Amino acid sequence: MFELSKNSDIYNSVMQELNLFYVDSINNDDLSEKTINAVLSTLDPYTVYIPEKQAEELKLMTSGEYGGIGSVIMQHGNNVVISEPYEGFPAQKMDLRCGDIIVSIDGKNTENKSTADVSSMLKGAPGTSFQIVVKRPGEKKLIKKTMIRETIQFHPISYYTTFSDSIGYIHLSEFNDKAYSEFKAALSFLMHKKHIKSLIIDLRGNGGGLIDEAVKIASLFVEKGTEIVSTKGRTNNNNFSYKTSKDPMALNLPLAILVDRSSASASEILSGAFQDLDRATIFGERTFGKGLVQSIRPIKYKGHLKITTAKYYTPSGRCVQAIDYTNRNEDGSVGRIPDSLTNTFKTRLGRTVRDGGGILPDSIITNEKQSINIAFYLYTENIIFDYATTYARKYKQIDSPETFTISDKDYELFMEFVQERNPKYNLQSEKILKNLEEIVKFEGYNEHVEEEIKSLHDKLKPNLNKDLLLFKKDIVDLLNHEIIKRYYYQKGTIRYGLRNDAWLNKAIDFLK
Repeated sequence: MFELSKNSDIYNSVMQELNLFYVDSINNDDLSEKTINAVLSTLDPYTVYIPEKQAEELKLMTSGEYGGIGSVIMQHGNNVVISEPYEGFPAQKMDLRCGDIIVSIDGKNTENKSTADVSSMLKGAPGTSFQIVVKRPGEKKLIKKTMIRETIQFHPISYYTTFSDSIGYIHLSEFNDKAYSEFKAALSFLMHKKHIKSLIIDLRGNGGGLIDEAVKIASLFVEKGTEIVSTKGRTNNNNFSYKTSKDPMALNLPLAILVDRSSASASEILSGAFQDLDRATIFGERTFGKGLVQSIRPIKYKGHLKITTAKYYTPSGRCVQAIDYTNRNEDGSVGRIPDSLTNTFKTRLGRTVRDGGGILPDSIITNEKQSINIAFYLYTENIIFDYATTYARKYKQIDSPETFTISDKDYELFMEFVQERNPKYNLQSEKILKNLEEIVKFEGYNEHVEEEIKSLHDKLKPNLNKDLLLFKKDIVDLLNHEIIKRYYYQKGTIRYGLRNDAWLNKAIDFLK
């Protein structure tokens, strides 16, 4: 305690001297907040200070809900536009569409404002109203709407269906406080209405959430009283063992779980527990590796501290934390725990598993390497987004996500659309070649390789028409995804993504 008191006195003395003698005036609140954040940044990225002014962010963090209109917005030039209205929420119900430019909110102009600024203007207490003015591409008149904010909490079960008649599929996007109830309802429907004989749980992209929800979902598939996860901290108050407290609903249903590098925290608890208990087969790539538990504690002046209080452990005893924040490199950077420092553990049936780096699937699948070609530039420059907006004005409806694709004629129109926009894009290979050319000149070899470098320059020079045809497959995939989103919303994009999903197909083949 003496060291803590001593350091507090030193900090207060420094702040007092700065207030009295620093050459310019000081914003004490701003300086204190930056100081606190700088101190916390030396620990881990999950331990953060939440001042009173961020009360709305705290509510979202703790409950997964906020007051708003339910839409993703994005920067588009000097404007902020509606990027993705969520089905069933005010933005979609009041017919705000992808591509709508937000002109003003309650009379306040939004031009040149950031997405964070506009997002703050859109959020507020549920039940409150505001007027929004948008400019819709292709229409001359501005559109005015009175919006009423609602409580926004996204459904954790994004989509569920069956494949090959008897294989169930549930896409679980997060572990909020509705995860268990919605998962149980989906599972009940698949078991009793569709009579499934096996199940795929898709946790790809699921960044986690509430531990209790993961444990309750696990309880549907394992014996009552089974330990799913335990936590260990510096004090006994943070040491817990989480066991299932409900009778199982599908004790013998064969399971496959899909994970990827974005599956974290509660996703790793569920998949790690089922792997340790030999209850499911895990497919995909190594998960993120977040084995740290946070608690939110109130501090003075209505602030809060989200603080890492423990590490969690799977039933076999392994911690999946991948990054060692306590042993930093000299430059302050952190790295993954090396394999040489990891330990082996045994599953219920005696299989060997390791700690220290996420959950390693039983069947490892890797994505095909995506090339950064013209499709990347068309997407990041919002050209694909803008064409999808134009397309949606032209067609009132499209085929289902399972069958839709743009026609060759529409792709020709897209090529004309791109030509009119005349995008400037530079290939990474061209940039590297220019650097190589400078190095060659510096080393005096330019005369010997001048013709070869010139030939490479000619071959790598961007050719818009050629590249639009060469990378048509990649571009069409992005166009389909963006267009489907405008008609079928989030469920539609999931359904489209499952059409040629190699990971899903491998799990289906296994369960068959």
